[in-house]
Parts: sequence; C-alpha cells; structure tokens
Amino acid sequence: MEKKRFYITTPIYYPSDKLHIGHTYCTVATDAMARYKRLTGCEVMFLTGTDEHGQKIEDKAREAGVTPQQFVDNIVQGDRGILDLWRLMNISNDRFIRTTDDYHVSAIQKIFKKMYDNGDIYKGKYVGKYCKPCESFWTDSQLVDGKCPDCGREVQDAEEEAYFFKLSKYAEKIQHLLEDTDFLEPRSRVNEMVNNFIKPGLEDLCVSRTSFTWGIPVDFDPGHVVYVWVDALSNYITALGFLNDRYDDYEKFWPADVHFVGKEIVRFHSIIWPAMLMSLGEPLPKKVFGHGWLLLDGGKMSKSKGNVVDPYILAELFGVDALRFFLLRTFPFGSDGNFSNEALIQTINVDLANDLGNLLSRTVSMVGKYFGGQLPEGSGASESDRHLAEECVKEHFIAAPVGPEDNAYDMSLIVQAANLRNLYEDQMERFAFQNALTEIFKVIGRANKYIDENAPWVLAKDMEANGSRLAHVMYNLLETLRICAILLTPFIPTSAAEVLRQIGACEACSTWESAAAWGSLSGTVTVQRGDNLFPRIDTDKALEQLEAAAEAAKKAALPSLEIEPQLEEKVDFDTFCKSDFRAVKVKDCQSVKKSDKLLKFTLDDGTGTDRQILSGIAKWYKPEELIGKTLMAIVNLPPRKMMGQESQGMLISAVHTEKGEECLNLLILDDKIPAGAKMC
Repeated sequence: MEKKRFYITTPIYYPSDKLHIGHTYCTVATDAMARYKRLTGCEVMFLTGTDEHGQKIEDKAREAGVTPQQFVDNIVQGDRGILDLWRLMNISNDRFIRTTDDYHVSAIQKIFKKMYDNGDIYKGKYVGKYCKPCESFWTDSQLVDGKCPDCGREVQDAEEEAYFFKLSKYAEKIQHLLEDTDFLEPRSRVNEMVNNFIKPGLEDLCVSRTSFTWGIPVDFDPGHVVYVWVDALSNYITALGFLNDRYDDYEKFWPADVHFVGKEIVRFHSIIWPAMLMSLGEPLPKKVFGHGWLLLDGGKMSKSKGNVVDPYILAELFGVDALRFFLLRTFPFGSDGNFSNEALIQTINVDLANDLGNLLSRTVSMVGKYFGGQLPEGSGASESDRHLAEECVKEHFIAAPVGPEDNAYDMSLIVQAANLRNLYEDQMERFAFQNALTEIFKVIGRANKYIDENAPWVLAKDMEANGSRLAHVMYNLLETLRICAILLTPFIPTSAAEVLRQIGACEACSTWESAAAWGSLSGTVTVQRGDNLFPRIDTDKALEQLEAAAEAAKKAALPSLEIEPQLEEKVDFDTFCKSDFRAVKVKDCQSVKKSDKLLKFTLDDGTGTDRQILSGIAKWYKPEELIGKTLMAIVNLPPRKMMGQESQGMLISAVHTEKGEECLNLLILDDKIPAGAKMC
C-alpha cells in the first residue's frame, strides 16, 4: 500500500541578521507537524531555507565591507548561523533551499519569462512608497500613519522603471479562494486580507527592480532584477524540481499540504502566491496557515528594534527539548503570545519536571525497588482491560464504567489513556499543538493521581498479599507512560525516546498504531533507570544566568568603533567629538616596508590634493582589494609619524569577534558618494 504524502514548509527566512526565537517558534512548529505526520506513516517532505536577495542585503553587505554572497554565507553557514541553529533545535527538515542556489536562480528566470509570455507581466514605471526592511511596495492609502503597515517603520519614496505583474486580473478568483474555501487559516486572517487588500482594489504588483543589483537578473532585459517576493515565493516549487533538473519531486509532492507562515507575510502567501500559480497554470497549495507573533513586553520581536530573544542562550541553558516544548505548549499557534523567561521556567518546572519527569522517575524507581527492575509474570494487561480499551477507541467512551474501587481506578486511567490518541490526532490535524499537549498532560496528571490512589508503598508492605496488585499498578503506569511518550515524540523527540528506553518499550510497541492499543508493552518488561530528564530549575538563579549570558552575547555580537586598529596611540574624547568625518576614495594602496600591520593609502578627499593615511589593517586586507573603494576617514586630526611616514588622518573600521578571533571590517561606503562628502 502506497504511503500518503505530506508536504509542509516554513517561510524562507531573510538572513539580514541572526535568527531569533520568533523564527525558531515557526520552525519548531513545522518540525513537530512533520514528525507527527511521519509518525502516522506519511511520506513527508519538510522544506525550509533562506531568502537571500534584495536591497537590504546589498546595503548591509556594503556596510560590512563584504560581498552580498559573503554576507549571507556567514549568516546561513557561519558559526551559530541558521544551519547551526536548526541542528541545535533538532529540526528534521528534508530539504534546505537558498535562493542563491544555481538551480533556483535559473528556474526563477524561466518562471518570470513564462508569466511574461502569458501576458501577465508588463513593463512600466513604479512611483510610490517602499519599505526596505520588509522589501514591500505600498500605496499612500495602505500606509498607517505614513508608515509601513506591516512593521511600522519609515517608508521611502520610490520611482524607477519596473515590470509589473497583473495581480488585479486575479482579484475575483483570489477573493473566492479566500472567502469560499478553507485555503487560509485561521479564519480571522481572511477578513483582513479581503477588506484591507482586495475590496479597496487589488493593484498590480511591482516584480522587478533597477535601483540595485543583488537579485536574480531578468535575463531578457539587462538592468532589471526579479523582485524579491517572486523570487522567494517560488522556492516552494523550485525546491521540488519545478523548471529545473536538480530535483524530481514536483509531481510527487505538489501541491503543498500547508505553508506555515507568520501573520505579517500572510498577504504575500494568500494573495500574491496563488495569483502567480494561477498565471503559471499550476495547482494551488491546499492551505496557508498564518500563525501569531511572539511578543516581548507587548511588542513584536524585531531584529531592527533589538528586542529579540536568542534561542541559542535558552537552549543551551534549559535544553533543546524544554525550549521546543515551551514554545508549543504555551502559545496557541494561531494567536499572538507573550514571551517571558519566567513563563519558560514555570512551564519547565510544572509540566516537565513535576508532572512528566516525576511520573517517570517514581514509576521506574518503584519497579526497581519492588521488583528488581523487571515485572513478574501476570503483570500485563488483562483481557477485560484490553476489551475496555478497544471499546473506548471504537465507541469514543469518555468515562469509565462504575466498578469496585481498584477496578474503578484502573478503568479511569485506561479509558483516558486509550482515548488519548484519537483526541490528540484531532487537535494535531487542526495544528492546535497546545491543545494536543493539553490532552497528553491530562493523562499524565491522571497517572500521577493514580499513584496516590493506589499507594504502592502501602501495597509493598505485604508483597505476598498485594504483590500481584502492585505489579499490575506498575504495569498500568508504564503503559500510560508508553502511550504518552509516543505522542510526545514530535515535540520532544530526544526526551520521548529516553522515556521509552527507560520504561523498556521495544520498537514494535513505540509506533503510532500501538499508541491506540492498550497492553502493547510486555507484561514482564524490564526498566532501565536513567538520569532525571528535566531537573527542577531555580528561577532566581536561572534568571541571573540568562541576564549574564545575554549581556555576554551582546558584547560579543556588537562591533565596536575602532580608530586606527592595532595602534597603541589613543584619541581623547574631546578631540573625537570634534572629528570631521569625510568620504575618501582610495587612489592607491600599498604595504609599508618592515611592517606587517600597516597599509599606506593615497586618498582623494575632495580637496584636489592627495591625502596619505596609514592604517594597521594589513592582517585583514590586501592592498589591491581596496583600490577604488570609498571609505570614511577623520580628516582634521594632527599629522603623525608611523614607521617614518606621515599619516594625515584616520580610517574608520569595526572590530568584532568571529569564531573566537578578532576580525575587522573597514567601513566601505557607496561608490556613488563623492569624495569629500561630510558623513556626520
């Protein structure tokens, strides 16, 4: 029998800086869904990646003194970059796409040309507003208080030759898609899209730019690069092999079952993306799900605002599974959630340490103490227990029938555990991760109560009379842990596997099918005690550690302003405040003899007379790399002698730490800035 297929994606993230906990939230949720579908027997394709083109990347690379490709490579592949983060967070993606990948670039050119040949792309002139951080064009009527409606930041006037996509042509079809199907969820997003973008009049979309070069060239019109959203959105099909020969999975997995995206980019995925696919004549994805934001102090986390939370710090201090669990246990996936370190610690202590960890520790310890680690013959599920469980699954019982006290306790636990997979599945299919976990922890809570009801320590006082009853109680607890651990696997995969190991669950009784079959665990199971899965956290101490770690990371990440790096000479503060910062163009650059630090620059400072500046940057730059560049210098400092030569000013650079080593970047300016321009 052929497996069902399931294709799920995250948005591809913009590598203008390191990712934060909000990106981690979306990716962990997608990973949990992918793992759940694999658990149920589906063949899964889970795609994530990075959106690497655009003006913002080009500008940031220029500021850093590197090429755009070098800039994004560092963010994606560098130490503690995006790939490192996903490895740390145990993300099980099947494919990772970068929009700078050759196969994607060539496919985008074909997609653009196909839409052009279809008559859906035409040449014109763009006049309007542009938000560089969001890479979004807006009309005046769409602005909120004159600012970008998505991020609330300033927009700039934009006017340039551009190609446009006939988005307006598809307005009626898109409105029908949104209003009359379940294509977009949660449903609250639908009214926002229709009322804010379609009913006011869906305008044609600018799909090329000529004011920057870091993008995929329009191969039939030099000077134009493909607008970032056409480039980015198409990744969902190019990663499967659409119009390229890198992969051959398009027919197998498209259309996508669901795109998980943050609510700020729902517009692109629910309006622009389906319109593009309509133009191409390709099937639409089955669903777009726009999840909420993680809020910090009431506001959305943002790299540009600096109010972000570093997932590395949290994962390293509390553990990867604990962080994954917190993100999906605490916040309803379709709504905004308020993030706090206190809430994280409380969730770990209450759910993972007190409830799950305590249940596992007590149960395994008691089996070891009372039975030497292995249950005796006859401890397993009785025929009446199995029958009750089967009837629960079949008839959807939600309460146990009344019986003798011991049986009542057993039946109450068995009914809840037997019902769990169905209740869990219902919530997971709705992407209601929080509710699915709530169902699991109801059963875990019931099992902890079952211990108190049966008081094993009392039963153990008379093993001859109560030994078989005690063994059966232990079996019921282990069996409950088995079912819960299977269903926890998508959320805390490493810890769930450890639970199954400690309770002696074999591979055959750790499957999706066995999670609905009470009594799958061997009646003579042997337990293997391990370390405490989730030690209780001292809140005050942990908060102090978080603060110290965040401060250390901030100091390591923020570049410091350096004046003539590697030189001992210092500039006093009053002199610095009077500094005259000017743009200077490098006419010539040479190494200084007998110095392994200094480079000698001949500079055009706009005065008509060459200026000579010596700078201690030979460790990081070759002279020939800098000729023709525009740099920033302080030009009103007194001349000074270095290695017998006069230096008439100082060049500005930034020092930072990378992989434990000090690195330096000159402040390289836009070549269009004239020599002598005052910079501050």
